[in-house]
Amino acid sequence: MDLLATAIEISFVLVMLGVAFAFARLILGPTLPDRIVALDMMTVLIVSFCGLYAILSEDTAFIDVAIVLALVGFLATVALARFVERRRVRSGRPTYGPGAISAGEDAKAEETSNG
Repeated sequence: MDLLATAIEISFVLVMLGVAFAFARLILGPTLPDRIVALDMMTVLIVSFCGLYAILSEDTAFIDVAIVLALVGFLATVALARFVERRRVRSGRPTYGPGAISAGEDAKAEETSNG
């Protein structure tokens, strides 16, 4: 096995570990900005996975997939950041730091406003 193949295999393992940790942060939160950063991190790691697979398979089609996924991930991050900013302005409470709105409080607020 040559050096490049070994480096790619090690990189695959590290990328998958990163995706697993980012998924844990996505589930555990505790705030919406934490979840958005975790989702963005997962997108970047999946783009790197596509790049690694393109190198391993010597197929350039996966580079195109990686570029499109990176663009979609960027647009999603911008849209979610705007959503968080508007939500913060409407509620008058910070979405990060001390006094931040957690996922549980957000769900309770929606229940009380709807019912």
